[in-house]
Amino acid sequence: MQTTEPVKRTSEIEEVTNLYVIHPISSWLTPRFAALGIPPNAVSLAGMAFGIAAGVAYAHYQTLASTVAAFVLMIAWHVMDGADGQLARLTNAQSETGKILDGICDYVTFIAVYVGLAMTLAAEQGGWVWIVIVAAGVAHAVQSAAYEMQRQCYNFWGWGRKSAELAKLDTPAAHRPGVLGALYRLYLHLQYLTTGVTVGFHDELARALAADEARAPKIREAYRAAFAPAVRRWSILSANYRTLGIFIAAAAGRPLLYFWFELVGFSVILAVLLSRQAARSARFLTSLRQAA
Repeated sequence: MQTTEPVKRTSEIEEVTNLYVIHPISSWLTPRFAALGIPPNAVSLAGMAFGIAAGVAYAHYQTLASTVAAFVLMIAWHVMDGADGQLARLTNAQSETGKILDGICDYVTFIAVYVGLAMTLAAEQGGWVWIVIVAAGVAHAVQSAAYEMQRQCYNFWGWGRKSAELAKLDTPAAHRPGVLGALYRLYLHLQYLTTGVTVGFHDELARALAADEARAPKIREAYRAAFAPAVRRWSILSANYRTLGIFIAAAAGRPLLYFWFELVGFSVILAVLLSRQAARSARFLTSLRQAA
């Protein structure tokens, strides 16, 4: 089975726990899934099942064994989440439906965990905790969308990978009827809302690449050099650190502290990252114009 793109994710922008723990396990599992004929979407759904089970376990966070079990189940979800994409690329089975399903499975996992913790915390401290946790969940969705957009932009502009091409609202996929179409449009709006400072940058970079094909590899190389360190810093908003943060807070018996940090701390981090990314984009365009 061949694929025109790398099976593994882009290593120079990969988060360290993915690079050395999660994805090596995913990479070991991927060819075995392929040999068994297991489709990528089934792997995504299996990961979601682990995530839901983690939510059930976290509802009993007062017991350390339940908290540890929940953490292990979330690690299993991370492994499946890494394997489904690798499997799709290995078997040339990438699809818009698969991308949407993968995103849905990610959100369902965290919703299950948040609801499990919220139910127990509400019984302990009162219904007001739902307000904090729901607000934190909304902040999570915005922060995660912004991070994934940065990764996607890097793979598209830095490496020219067709599977990472930036989706637009005037494509057939965005006008698909039904629930999947509505979710896809909502996801696109959320992504562009959280990275709006770079929309004009994308347009100008696209024109520069199209204007001179001979110069395009140099432009992409310069893009990778400028943006790879930045995307690595964006990984603080990745699911991995949220998984670790939830576990630490729950094991300490203070899971509500995690939600406060997600609502306030991660939001401040996102604002700083967006500001720096806007400045970096402006500098890159300036250097691009000077080189031309």
